[in-house]
Amino acid sequence: MRTVTTWYLEQTAPGDLREAPGPEPSAGVRIVRAQVPSAEFSRFLYASVGADVEWTDRLPWPGARWQEWLERPGVETWVAYERGTPAGFMELDGASPDTSARATRPGRAVEISYFGLLPAFRGRRIGAHLLGFGAARAWDMAERWPDREPTNRVWLHTCTKDGPHALRNYQRRGFRIFAKEVAQEPAAPAANASATPASAGQGPAPAAPLVPRPDRREPSQGSRPADM
Repeated sequence: MRTVTTWYLEQTAPGDLREAPGPEPSAGVRIVRAQVPSAEFSRFLYASVGADVEWTDRLPWPGARWQEWLERPGVETWVAYERGTPAGFMELDGASPDTSARATRPGRAVEISYFGLLPAFRGRRIGAHLLGFGAARAWDMAERWPDREPTNRVWLHTCTKDGPHALRNYQRRGFRIFAKEVAQEPAAPAANASATPASAGQGPAPAAPLVPRPDRREPSQGSRPADM
């Protein structure tokens, strides 16, 4: 067994967001919304980004379930490209009920449900740029969906399986911890040991109330944030 610590973070106003400088224009990086829901494309992104960070929950999903998920109003996939090649993605979920126990104010919450880069594109400042850009799109989501209430909160979760610098990277973009959960999980297979750094380098996290999340155990961020 291993101990996995999960932190839940949020922004509660657009001014909380601190965007990061992106790659140089010569790098040919652009971020585009995948406006046509595609089960095949989203599964490719999910499987490719999540292969070394233990994303498994959606792998058994049939195409019909993927398509149903993606077609819900308020679900958006934003894809980073480097010279035309997919480099990573962010999935925004503004359709699901808020499961963070923080739905206390008028408006709509948006969860950054998945975010990450394919391994070959890590360490080029693309991840920090995508995180800031994608969080901004969570805040202005109502501009793209008629009759949607303005976003009043953007939240995500990260855990020790995401790497020793993950928490600090989200905090640099203006996310604040609102809850913490500690759980025991089966140890990762030996073949994945290099993909799941130990948590010793994290340092102590600020105290926060526990928010049990039995429906979500895998990491939601797969960019290896230290290599953004």
